[in-house]
Amino acid sequence: MTRQTGCFITLEGIDGAGKSTHLGFIRDWLSTHGIAAEFTREPGGTPLGEQIRALLLAVDTEVSLDAETLLMFASRQQLVSSVIRPALQAGRWVVSDRFSDSTFAFQGGGRGVPTERIAVLEDWVQQGLQPDLTLLFDVPLDVASQRMAGSRQLDRFEQEKADFHQRVRSAYLQRAAQDARFRVLDATRSIAQLQQDIAGHLAALLEQR
Repeated sequence: MTRQTGCFITLEGIDGAGKSTHLGFIRDWLSTHGIAAEFTREPGGTPLGEQIRALLLAVDTEVSLDAETLLMFASRQQLVSSVIRPALQAGRWVVSDRFSDSTFAFQGGGRGVPTERIAVLEDWVQQGLQPDLTLLFDVPLDVASQRMAGSRQLDRFEQEKADFHQRVRSAYLQRAAQDARFRVLDATRSIAQLQQDIAGHLAALLEQR
């Protein structure tokens, strides 16, 4: 395997945490510092992945828990092989709106798929690839619900009941407590405050390279 020379950053959080709001800021920060970067999302990020995304998020999709998990990793494998790994090996940074932590949180924590089964798929698909930095945007459920209310048509995951989203949040926080690559951000604060923190984490990562 060719050695990775770029940096891999992921953004995570429950639905309504507001993580996507900060992608433009991250793009501008990297550009200002002369860093070439690829931006992508999960599920999706490739033509195949976007088709899988549309299927998985559709409110009328009927899918078993195992099939849902496998489809997430099918999209991920295509993204890793055709976008993420080539970019990192070329020295570019990659910023992804969600990655495998989402599967551990949503399918594992939310749906109850055993984490051991997810870990087998993670090992197969990623072959050791992990983010260098994961920004976890954390908010209470009531805040997330208020942000999503009336904003648009909610997708299949966003329409899940509160206890599902609470389990997802708990799974995220548990993973963050066990892995030093996570930075947990209080996403109830102002955009300016959050972006100041994000800039600090990006600067620290840049200094390590």
